[in-house]
Amino acid sequence: MTLHPDLLAILACPNDKGPLHYLADENKLYNPRLRLTYDVVDDIPVMLVADAAHLADDEAARLDERVRAESIPPTFDVPERPAAAEHTDD
Repeated sequence: MTLHPDLLAILACPNDKGPLHYLADENKLYNPRLRLTYDVVDDIPVMLVADAAHLADDEAARLDERVRAESIPPTFDVPERPAAAEHTDD
């Protein structure tokens, strides 16, 4: 079984609030920014920072390559922030 797309669309890392990549066959949600994975147990994401796995360099590199090679999308897109307007005192 796989996570429902509506659920995936709202899942964010509880640590940095950013998007995750769902690795369905490994039952994991991956945060490449912090090199963390969250387990999915019985189709329920375990989104507890204390239970997240901190990845070694080689494992993070493997998952980064897999996400890239398989075009695994993030759970949501982060909107671009507009450039801050320069303030001048006239």
